[in-house]
Amino acid sequence: MIPFRRALLLAIGIIVLFLVFRNSHSTATKTGPRSSKSPPYIRPYSAKPSSVPLLPKDSSSVKENYKDQLPISDIRKQPLRRQLEYHFPYDVRTKFPAYIWQTWKYTPSSQEFNDDWRPLEASWTELHPGFVHEVVTDNAAVNVLRHFFSAVPDVVEAYTSLSRPVLKADFFRYLILLARGGIYTDMDTSALKSAVDWIPSEVARSTFGLVIGIEADPDREDWEQWYSRRIQFCQWTIQAKPGHPVLREIVAKITEETLRRKTLGTLGSELVNDVVDFTGPAIWTDTVLEYFNDPTYFDMGGSQRNISWKEFTGMTAPKRVGDVIVLPITSFSPGVGQMGSGAIEDPMAFVRHWFEGKSAWLGGESG
Repeated sequence: MIPFRRALLLAIGIIVLFLVFRNSHSTATKTGPRSSKSPPYIRPYSAKPSSVPLLPKDSSSVKENYKDQLPISDIRKQPLRRQLEYHFPYDVRTKFPAYIWQTWKYTPSSQEFNDDWRPLEASWTELHPGFVHEVVTDNAAVNVLRHFFSAVPDVVEAYTSLSRPVLKADFFRYLILLARGGIYTDMDTSALKSAVDWIPSEVARSTFGLVIGIEADPDREDWEQWYSRRIQFCQWTIQAKPGHPVLREIVAKITEETLRRKTLGTLGSELVNDVVDFTGPAIWTDTVLEYFNDPTYFDMGGSQRNISWKEFTGMTAPKRVGDVIVLPITSFSPGVGQMGSGAIEDPMAFVRHWFEGKSAWLGGESG
């Protein structure tokens, strides 16, 4: 009969070997072979920490993992961008949340809901089983945002100060994605393919946190008469992980500009003529390009020049810039019959935007 002490040591040894084998097998399964079929890679994302210290100077000896216990009063003394970073941290390694967000004057269950848009709204639910699909009404949106941004009162004040639903609808998309992540899409869009299939499976989801498309790529001499930017990134459909730096920056920009105009007394209904630059695709495009050229997040050592519209004109396949995937114009703007956009049936067509809805939208309803 084996002595008790020897039997105990043998049992412990067997348990240790089992745990070591299980951990090594799990790591190998998660890592898997690396594929060389990822989209073109322009610039590495380095996720450098912010240069602004989160803790007070006299707290340098406090461990970093105690930062979540800072008093709210101390956080509110930080600049707006640091407040947003604190309350909505970003981790590229997390999964994309399974949310679909839309905003409109009425919910689909309401009799006032536009019957022409019911199949568009339904297409997102049908192609995304298991996702939480929320249509947030104008009246409910302010309460939703007050809940998520109660600790950042400047943001809530800016949102409630905007005078037109179209401005609030633009701001809402950035705010809800910053806070919760997932997919935001305008009500006048239909899903052609599930978001699960937008990016090839061999591209690890832990390497990117924002997916955007191209709205316009006008290769004509008079492009300035028709568009605000030579390349215009689409904002009617955006997929993001919560806290992404691009979302944080555009929320900060809109908040600061709104409160500045409010202080000057120039925040009025006339801003509807300034939607593109104030909350729309122009400021969205500028913010994305600024991010691509920000040394805070990217290793700029091997860069020959700044990334500009030239890197994205004429695209026919996805392109990765650090932790951002840029889809070609066909993906979110198929069937427009110009600028190199493919047909609705094109394999790269993922979302269809129904431009006819814009006239009603600009007339006073959000979406």
